[in-house]
Amino acid sequence: MARDTIGDLAALLAVARERSFTRAAAQLGVSQPALSRTVRMLELRLGVRLLTRNTRSVAPTEAGERLLQTVGPHFDGIEAGLADLTALRGRPAGSLRITSVEHATNTILAPALERFWPMYPAIRVEIIDDYSLADIIADRFDAGVRLGEQVAKDMISLRIGADFRMAVVGAPSYLA
Repeated sequence: MARDTIGDLAALLAVARERSFTRAAAQLGVSQPALSRTVRMLELRLGVRLLTRNTRSVAPTEAGERLLQTVGPHFDGIEAGLADLTALRGRPAGSLRITSVEHATNTILAPALERFWPMYPAIRVEIIDDYSLADIIADRFDAGVRLGEQVAKDMISLRIGADFRMAVVGAPSYLA
């Protein structure tokens, strides 16, 4: 569907709801003659009269009413969706997926998230503990946390925790 058609349908919807080209033009921020021409061109493209006009009012024809009942709810849904997005403006929201190892989750990520969540309650964090080197892009992760040098060469790494020491302990007979 051409972008012009969507704009023309929005214009038709405004005229039908306002029952006036003048009020609809003011609402849309266009001139009344331009709006009238837009609706007339839509009617010519569709090959059917959509509005009945007289000097006092405007009303949809039967074809116009059918079209408005079909497209009106979709435009209402688009407007509601855009209004929902403006509620998110200025504050981060969404989801964050992280692949990690259990040690990093417990010692670094969990304490950081305790401070993070009160500041950003609209962000949902999902941490997947997995010791394999996941393909961050293919597995749709936003970030990965690994120990030491376990980072693929094409990834950017950033230290997020202090060094720690590990020791292997066992009976001499077992280690032999």
